[in-house]
Amino acid sequence: MPAIEADGTAKISARAAAQLDVAVRDAGSLALSMFGKPIKQWTKGPSSSPVSEADIAVDALLRERLTGGGDTFAWLSEESADDDARLAARYVWVVDPIDGTRAYIAGQPDWAISAALVEGGRPIAACLYAPALDEFFAARTGSGSTLNGGAIAATPGADLNGIRVAGPQKFLERLSSIMPSFTKLPRGHSLALRLVRVAQGACDAAFAGGNSHDWDLAAADLLVHEAGGALTPLAGGAIAYNRPVPRHGMLVAAGRERHAALVGLLGDERLALR
Repeated sequence: MPAIEADGTAKISARAAAQLDVAVRDAGSLALSMFGKPIKQWTKGPSSSPVSEADIAVDALLRERLTGGGDTFAWLSEESADDDARLAARYVWVVDPIDGTRAYIAGQPDWAISAALVEGGRPIAACLYAPALDEFFAARTGSGSTLNGGAIAATPGADLNGIRVAGPQKFLERLSSIMPSFTKLPRGHSLALRLVRVAQGACDAAFAGGNSHDWDLAAADLLVHEAGGALTPLAGGAIAYNRPVPRHGMLVAAGRERHAALVGLLGDERLALR
């Protein structure tokens, strides 16, 4: 990757953020045009994860629009071959063309296009678009988070009694043994959407299982953070993106005060190991 002059960094990131909004909306239109129609589908990897021709088409559109064929921006996507050159890049696009492919193939609406621009291991611009739900989330570092243009915020407070929680069923069953009574919300097919419901204030706390990847998380991470929340490992800290292995363990998202209370309760990660 060529060196980028310091005084050009802000211009480059601002231009990229503007391109992101347009590209993700166009990708959503493409995905929606194929939604509910007969499409080719197959499975990949040891977990037999589903893939469709829509995933590949959206991936190709976003890569063309966001990288422009140049080498200023590296690329990390669930549906592209990984290139170690990203590890030396200042800017990396982290993309899940369709998060929730099972829902997409089944004709269910809870799927989304997730894309974030990462610099120095952290997201600085993000969009998450659920076209079938008409929900477009966007965030920029220091500028807050929005849903369809309106500001959103995580629910305030540190109280854990009666909160709304979403996450893996078995984990929530274990959680109920050490936490005050809470309301279980549907887990959903899209992890990114599950996490961004915290940013929206529609969910008070959300958990991710122990096999999430950068492309599942980066956009939602910034959206939660800019909405006054936090997304971290159960022990706290921060998620580092664009590592050699872009995979993560158990994670928790909530408004900052409630997040701190949850980390205090769960920080030794015993629930994740049982």
